Amino acid sequence: MSAESQHKLTILYIGITPELLQVFTSRSDLFTLIVEEHGLNAINRLKSEKSIDAIVSEVVLPGMDGIDIVHMLRKQNMHIQTPFILFDQGINPEIKKKAFDKRIDDYYNGLIEAENVYNRIVFLNEFKKNLAKLQPSQPKIREYKIPKDKRLFDIIVSFSALLFLSPIIVIAMIAIRLESKGKVYYTSKRVGTGYRIFDFYKLRSMRTGADTMLKDLKHLNQYEAETKQDYSIEPCPKCSELPDSQFCSPLLFAEGKNVCEYWYYESKKTKTSSTFIKILDDPRVTKVGKFIRNTSIDELPQLINVLKGDMSIVGNRPLPLYEAELLTSDDWSERFMGPAGITGLWQVEKRGKGGKMSEEERKALDNQYARSYSFIGDIKLILRTIPAIFQKENV
Repeated sequence: MSAESQHKLTILYIGITPELLQVFTSRSDLFTLIVEEHGLNAINRLKSEKSIDAIVSEVVLPGMDGIDIVHMLRKQNMHIQTPFILFDQGINPEIKKKAFDKRIDDYYNGLIEAENVYNRIVFLNEFKKNLAKLQPSQPKIREYKIPKDKRLFDIIVSFSALLFLSPIIVIAMIAIRLESKGKVYYTSKRVGTGYRIFDFYKLRSMRTGADTMLKDLKHLNQYEAETKQDYSIEPCPKCSELPDSQFCSPLLFAEGKNVCEYWYYESKKTKTSSTFIKILDDPRVTKVGKFIRNTSIDELPQLINVLKGDMSIVGNRPLPLYEAELLTSDDWSERFMGPAGITGLWQVEKRGKGGKMSEEERKALDNQYARSYSFIGDIKLILRTIPAIFQKENV
């Protein structure tokens, strides 16, 4: 069946490799392209996009990789009938086997042709449509919804608190502006319940441009210090057996140097670098910022997030994209199946441990809350949070 006789296909492409993107962008007569560079952004796009003819993803991506994405989609029963195709620039049988174990629909490596991919997608869509007629209907996607009593409580508390605390917020904003230039508030993308991305609000406690300084301060990360390991990418054992200037798979640029795609992927699987970031006596924090952090005033704008329904008063902390993209395995992802919140179980327990807590302990507490939260339990956590508002630790 020729490509010319078919309609244009809408493709969600996940990745940034120019050569692969060129395959699709050069054939605008065949494809309407939607591009996302990161996995979580793509998954959130798929929750609202219903008319996608195929999902095409590169294997190696920043954060979660292509196999992580298909695993999450299958686990949540999202776009089960939409063909999922992986592109790998190298040749790695282990990756290919793992991909098909996760039930991808097709796998390409090396050079590809637009018409071949087009015809393959057309075939897969037709095949899946016929197969669906013979199978029972797929279960619906399990979406978390805040219970009515919890949501009503959130609205009443957040609205009342914003009215009562508005003078403190205004004074803090003036103090921030007098000390340093820039916006008095800080907005970042956070990942909450069901990996949903939203704008997260805080009063600015750091100097402007603090995000760009984070890479230089990773050695101060409290979680990172616990592992005391060297996380640099070592030379590829396969490439070392080849003559100079030859590599076992296509080159990528990662962590400041060239590394072959095969070894980058293998290193990424075994890399145990800390996911969470918490820096003691962070040098990026301003004087006003230190005060509003120690008194938790910087957290007050999150009441707006609660009022909007992005978060709850009590729940697991929503995470930055770079953290959440590393938490896609089954033992971590459970935390995202409960409510996101301002305060929660691990924050309270952390105070009881003198401010020290390992990633494993935090994971266990987040999962515990997601499994067993209740309205009465939330009230108890709020009461336990009050003594911890005035922190002694500068984190």
